[in-house]
Parts: sequence; structure tokens; C-alpha cells
Amino acid sequence: MPVITLPATDALARLDDFHTIIDARSEDEHALDHVPGAVNWPTLNNEERIAIGTMYKQVNAFEAKKRGAALAAKNIAAHIEREVIDKARDWKPLVYCWRGGNRSGALATILGAIGFQVTLIEGGYKAWRAALVDDLARMAPRLEYRVICGPTGSGKTRLLHALAAQGAQVLDLEALAAHRSSVLGHIPGHPQPSQKRFDSLVWQALRRFDPAQVVYVESESKKVGNLRVPDGLMEAMRKSPCVDLRLSDSERVALLLEDYDFFVQDPTHFCERLEALTELRGKAVVSDWIAKVHAGETPWVVQELLTRHYDPMYAQSIERNFRQYAHALPLELPDRTPASFAGVASTLISRGSTAPVN
Repeated sequence: MPVITLPATDALARLDDFHTIIDARSEDEHALDHVPGAVNWPTLNNEERIAIGTMYKQVNAFEAKKRGAALAAKNIAAHIEREVIDKARDWKPLVYCWRGGNRSGALATILGAIGFQVTLIEGGYKAWRAALVDDLARMAPRLEYRVICGPTGSGKTRLLHALAAQGAQVLDLEALAAHRSSVLGHIPGHPQPSQKRFDSLVWQALRRFDPAQVVYVESESKKVGNLRVPDGLMEAMRKSPCVDLRLSDSERVALLLEDYDFFVQDPTHFCERLEALTELRGKAVVSDWIAKVHAGETPWVVQELLTRHYDPMYAQSIERNFRQYAHALPLELPDRTPASFAGVASTLISRGSTAPVN
């Protein structure tokens, strides 16, 4: 069966039409970013890709192509044996590689010869990435957002989880970025994805939302850790209606100690992160905080972080960056219990989760 070539813009729109999305690039290329839902069937693995590339440069293209073909044939045979033997005739895969189509083309040709309806992304991942960036800029402003505001420790992420549990549409940027969006927000053992991967995850989330329903999102800054929130999404968030979540200082400290329990369990790591605040808060202040942590006074240090670092910065930035914050709906939490967040989520949803018709 002949292989179909599909422009990247059409592939974005028809992504759900395919039974399997196959990334024929190497493992490292796939890990950096890939089409959402794609499985990795390397035509050349990491080591082989490097070896063939070196042969191209140091020997000649003809010898490199011969060796590359042998390796590709062996790898494709293994993929077919492992993944394809049980596939029915109506199986429809979407295949891509980096750009030129050599690696994906080899796989697609063999699958097509078997009799499957195979589609190739024209221009490969490079074209896909360009189309995704354009589509993200188009799609983000078309959704209606409610921005959950509130100082550090007020439970914004917990409210997002409570909203999601009650069926609301939620965009959790910190979860997608694997970071809690502050100088202390690094999560041990969870490296952040690449910027390209983050963009793809955001795009995948946005495309699943119903435009007729509100999307709840936290009042992030332009960057979540090392990752930049896409400009179109950031602009749409900053002009959207806001909710002002409020929780007492004592409950905020307790909540942070729960959410950042790894700092309590590993004071050394906490102190290393505190050192990043030296330029902003001064060596004497940070040294005192570190000494207090080692003395077992972590709750006191958390309270100091809130009152001397996070709260002043929040007050300076929130009204400047979120245009409707002055008219935010106040939501007071009696405490940090799940029941309180569930109640606030229910109140928020009952006030209207349907996007207004423009």
C-alpha cells in the first residue's frame, strides 16, 4: 500500500485519527521532545546514529549509507517482530523522524509493503515543532481562563486538584513543568523537561479542553523553574478574571511543610536552596536561616521566608501583571484540610464554570 505524506499542520489536526504514532528517531531525540503519545522505534539508536554520522564525515557518504542501511534493516525487523506481528490489517500508524525522512521513510516503506495504511509527517519533527508553536499561539487565546491567585502557601495547587476532582478543566503548569515555580521549587529526583517538551505538553493539554468551559490555572510568572510559559498563554492568563485565595499564616506554614516535606527530611538540601537567596536577602539573613534550619527551627524559617521574601514579592508583582486582580473574587479557606479545598472548589464552580459567549 502506498505511503501517504501529510503536512505537519494537518497532522496536528488529525492526531487522533491514527492508531499508533511512531517516532523513528534515536532515544535521545525522542526524550528531548516528541509528538504527544508517540512511541519510540529508533531506526538507528543513539550509538548507531553517532557512528554513522562520524562515518559520513570521516569516510564517505556511500559507505555510511551502506552501513546505516544494514543497521536500519536490523532494527526495523526487530520492531516489526516485537510490535507489528499482532496488528490487524486496518492498523493505521503515523510515522516521523527528524526532517529528511530517511529513517521514517525506511520504516514506512516496509510497513506499507506489508499492507498497512502508513502516513508520514512531511518535514518530520522539525516541521511538526514549527506547526505546534504556531498552533499554540492561536489556540491559547481562544480559551476562557480563571486565574487562581494567592500568596505562597495559600494552596493554589491544592485548589486546582480539588477543582479537577469535581470535573472542572484545569491546566496545572507546575505539574507539566515538574517544578513548584519558585527558587525553592525544584523537586528532588524530578528533572524538568526540555522547553520543547514543555511546550508540547501544554499544547496537548489545551487541545483537550472544551472552549465552552472555563479553564482554571494558577497565577504563574513567565517562568516555571527554567521553563518559559508560552507567550500567547501568558498574555491570555494575565488579562483573565482572577480568584484571590486566602489562608491564615499558620496554616500556610503548615501546608508548605507538608508540600515540601523533602526539605524537612533533608535539611542540607533545604539549606542549599536557601543559599540561592543570598543575593536578594543578604548573607547575614540567609546564614541565620540556615543556622535555624540546622537547629531544628524549620517552621520559623518558613514563616520568615513568607513574610520577608515571598509575600513582599507577590504583592509587588500580582497587581502589576494580572490586570483583573483588583476585582478578584475573594475565597477564604478556614484551614488546609481537603474538605475546605473541596468546599471552595464547589463554590467556585457553582459561581459559573461556563465561558461567556463573545
